Amino acid sequence: MRYLIGIDLGTSGVKTVLFDTEGNAVCSSSADYPLYQPQNGWAEQNPYDWWQATVKTINAVTDGINSSDIAGIGLSGQMHGLVMLDEGGEVIRPSILWCDGRTAEECGDITQKVGANRLMEITANPALAGFTASKIIWVRKNEPENYLKCRHILLPKDYIRYKLTGEFATDVSDASGMQLLDVKNRCWSDEVLEKLEIDKALLAKVYESPDITGRVTKEAAAQTGLAEGTIVVGGAGDNAAAAVGTGVAEDGRAFTTIGTSGVVYAHTSEMVIDPKGRVHTFCCAVPGKWHVMGVTQAAGLSLKWFRDSFCKSETEIALGMNADPYYLMDKEAEQSKIGCNKLLYLPYLMGERTPHLDPNARGVFIGLSAVHQKRDMIRAVMEGVAYSLRDCLEIIKEMNISVSDMAACGGGGTSHLWRQMLADVFGCSVKTMQSTEGPALGAAILAGVGANIYESVEDGCRKTVKYKAVQEPIAENITEYEKYYKVYRELYSSLKESFKLLHEI
Repeated sequence: MRYLIGIDLGTSGVKTVLFDTEGNAVCSSSADYPLYQPQNGWAEQNPYDWWQATVKTINAVTDGINSSDIAGIGLSGQMHGLVMLDEGGEVIRPSILWCDGRTAEECGDITQKVGANRLMEITANPALAGFTASKIIWVRKNEPENYLKCRHILLPKDYIRYKLTGEFATDVSDASGMQLLDVKNRCWSDEVLEKLEIDKALLAKVYESPDITGRVTKEAAAQTGLAEGTIVVGGAGDNAAAAVGTGVAEDGRAFTTIGTSGVVYAHTSEMVIDPKGRVHTFCCAVPGKWHVMGVTQAAGLSLKWFRDSFCKSETEIALGMNADPYYLMDKEAEQSKIGCNKLLYLPYLMGERTPHLDPNARGVFIGLSAVHQKRDMIRAVMEGVAYSLRDCLEIIKEMNISVSDMAACGGGGTSHLWRQMLADVFGCSVKTMQSTEGPALGAAILAGVGANIYESVEDGCRKTVKYKAVQEPIAENITEYEKYYKVYRELYSSLKESFKLLHEI
């Protein structure tokens, strides 16, 4: 039997999954690592921790397997993180992560040097603190001694590639999030690099996601139990890999993720840019194609915040039942009607990205009265997240990108109630996958294309991605939600100045 490995390098830990060529997970292993916050708003990790966790999980999933039966390895990972290596390939400083917010000043510098319109034309996105370019400039400005040592700049998953193969490489989907890629032409932008004074020689070679980028070295084979010479393909950033793992590899297909953050992701054969920068346009993992993605900063985080702050009794009861507290919260929310007795929630706990690029925005309950109970507030949080994701979808539709097929994944996607809300608020059917290994499966499919097991990414998806539950929108629910969504859409503009004033106090 032949196998494929998908390695998904997340922010909280790495997950490595061994699949057969039909997309069935044979064995899975996870390992966590710490996140460091040296200052408020900063977020860093040690790349050595990633590698140790990866070695541990590869050994776990290959135990008892003939390593020569593993046809290929694919990588998925958290995007935007800055990894800097010296001449000997050693890590110079901790990686600055996607969620690090220290680079507001550098974003202003990038916009000024490249020009706001030109930056959008080339990189398809405005300068954002989460992206990698501003992190590079921050290190150059604040840690010149580290910048002078730097000979290689990598993204998180690409550091794992380097440790496996000795190659400095990246893929177009992950590179799109660095703000240094010419997204239309799928190559580094000489113009942006020149204006930002970043040496192109520091950057890795760019590949399409299913391309072979290297082979497992003798040293890596000894540490991991893999066979020397096993191919490693380009892989993809986490959302692009999740798209492949959910079968979103053709026009008309999209997925919604409710994890800590929320994402609406749509595939497109044509490169389209939102001139207002409200959604991201990146190269996707299908060669020659792109995706458009809107992000809600605090999707599942909103419900987690409410659970941790106000649902102690549900948590204690769930513990006694050996159940998930969210299951009990779902049951409570089901007792509240659509609209939660005229209560709305804005899920802006961490500021917002889509459609309001506003770090000052904050969470709001509006319409609260003495009639409301906890069940109304739980449902309001869930509905508010659904409305925010609808905002993302509306922008994608404005860009003339067709969405006729919607999948749901992430922790929130396991909730029948939340999926029904999405179906009703979006006005389309929402389905789930049999596999819960989205990004890892996507990475493995890409490896299968590189190993010639599948003819293309699309072929790999058709042969491996299997669907189960489909929830259809309910006509009367659509009508009812539309009334509340109309009010929801007016709230941010009414509160924007108040958010700013509150921030300035």
